[in-house]
Amino acid sequence: MSPISKGLASFAVAAALCSPAGAQVLTQKNVSVAMAQTIANAALAQCESMGFKVSVTVLDRDGLAVVMLRGDGAGLHTPEGSDRKAYTARAYSSPSANFAKRVTTEPNYAPAIQYHRVLALAGGLPIKAGNEVIGAVGVSGSPGKDDVCAQAGIDKVADQLK
Repeated sequence: MSPISKGLASFAVAAALCSPAGAQVLTQKNVSVAMAQTIANAALAQCESMGFKVSVTVLDRDGLAVVMLRGDGAGLHTPEGSDRKAYTARAYSSPSANFAKRVTTEPNYAPAIQYHRVLALAGGLPIKAGNEVIGAVGVSGSPGKDDVCAQAGIDKVADQLK
């Protein structure tokens, strides 16, 4: 192979490696700190108005906590519960109550309950911008009303999620 051919071949290989076909910058919607604070505060206020002492966690699209509030007098277990409910909703892109149903009704799905951070209880809801899940909110501490409080948080920012 001639030196010129070797040079051209090397250049072609380098060019192929440096600019992969279809390379692009990703643009993704996510939960901002301000939005997370609004959601968490609204969820906490809803539960407090019903007489419940709760914790609220809001996660971003990657499942990372943006805001965690532990209301006055909320139980020691509630911060972990709210985080795990939110994580479950984010991981499965559906309410944590749906996960709870699946692990009890679908035998092949039951082992998923062993995952470290999931929690098979209601109280976690995905936050969606259109059909895209951009985060999740979890509430813990209001027996049977956690979903109501989480939804109140999402409803507070509904106009921003269109």
